Amino acid sequence: MMYAFVDRPVDSLCNGGRFLLWAMRGWVAAAGRGQCPPLLLHRGFVAVDAPGALPDFHVAMALLGGDAVQTLQLAPLPCLQISEDEAILLGLWRDFSLGHVANARATLALLAEGESVGPIAKAMGAAIDRLVAAGFDMSALAAGAMTHQESSK
Repeated sequence: MMYAFVDRPVDSLCNGGRFLLWAMRGWVAAAGRGQCPPLLLHRGFVAVDAPGALPDFHVAMALLGGDAVQTLQLAPLPCLQISEDEAILLGLWRDFSLGHVANARATLALLAEGESVGPIAKAMGAAIDRLVAAGFDMSALAAGAMTHQESSK
């Protein structure tokens, strides 16, 4: 799953993948500075007509950050390559977008404390649903292709 993404250039991702990577990196950067991630990411989610995805995205990231078996390392925002932990997370988002919930939950079980797997899965699934409703083709996450809706944003 992660090998579809690791060490690839960020620009090889479709719009939805680039947006998720930006949001994940931005969330981690804000939290690392002691700032409120949803407040700092809000404008970006609004710009892509997906403000409804932000609360669930925030819950997923907060649970992953707080209940991870080991700290996930994400690259700084301007980095042009996808890191290993980012590849794992992108693979999770892709699994949820394709309806491969069992695969995603199995991966989450390796990343997070057991009691957190269900809430993380629920939040990630809801965030993906809202991004899809906003016009992102999340199933094309690694394809580098855009849907007609995405290219008109």
